[in-house]
Amino acid sequence: MTESRTEIERYVTHNPGSHFNAIVDALDQATGQVQHHLSRLVREERLDRAALYGRTHYYPTGYDQWEREALALLRRETARSIVVRLLAEDGRRPAALADDLGVARSTVEYHLGRLTDSDVVEKRRDDAGRVTVHIRRPQATAHLLSAVDPGYADRFVDRFMQLVDGLLEGPP
Repeated sequence: MTESRTEIERYVTHNPGSHFNAIVDALDQATGQVQHHLSRLVREERLDRAALYGRTHYYPTGYDQWEREALALLRRETARSIVVRLLAEDGRRPAALADDLGVARSTVEYHLGRLTDSDVVEKRRDDAGRVTVHIRRPQATAHLLSAVDPGYADRFVDRFMQLVDGLLEGPP
């Protein structure tokens, strides 16, 4: 195996769920070169690929569907922040999460929707109809969270989405 391919495989192994652009940004290789080697690694079944949430993410082999989706979401700053808060204090209300994170409620709801669809969190209603959010698999989620170290590209996209959301939300 070539040195470039080995470097890509090593990067994905240490950064499971990284999307294509993050891999290109992290390595000193041309976009086409990374694309070629990733395709070969997937074809040789040394890596897995999943198209999730508008991006192609890469994983070492062996991650199940839930883990792949959770890792893809945890690479997003706001979703990761929500999960970190819930691991620290389960059963938070969406409005409280928005206040804690300093983001619009709609941003929190957007990420909660994806986290709920991927079975990372669940929403529960109490007798009064108030919604609280809970981690579905706390130990497994905490384990995956430890594997996520977001890169510059991930943080940039997340902050841009927050900016746009804030502009669309308008003044209070």
